Amino acid sequence: QVQLVESGGGLVQAGGSLRLSCAASGRTFSMYHMGWFRQAPGKEREFVAAVTSGGDSTDYADSVKGRFTISRDNAKKTVYLQMNNLKPEDTAVYYCAAKSSVWSFRPSQVNQFDYWGQGTQVTVSS
Repeated sequence: QVQLVESGGGLVQAGGSLRLSCAASGRTFSMYHMGWFRQAPGKEREFVAAVTSGGDSTDYADSVKGRFTISRDNAKKTVYLQMNNLKPEDTAVYYCAAKSSVWSFRPSQVNQFDYWGQGTQVTVSS
């Protein structure tokens, strides 16, 4: 069992930066691939970024490549999403999620993730 709590969302102007954090509870955090997803009003939840259980590999949606960086600290049971050069189209609720490492790392599909946080709102003004 893994419980996830996101933080770090807020309101930022276009071109600004935010760092999201996702704190996990449970003893098996290091056994899970971790992902960030987002959902804008009226749209489906979409993949943003993922990192392997050991932190040695990452994956990104094309829309955020070069702007967002995912990382994790297994000792702190925390995964991060550094978001730079934010755009209005990045506005959404951001969720972190955990996927058992028995799954292949790629692709990161919503239905493969067993545990989800409550989400944190990111709003980018133009």
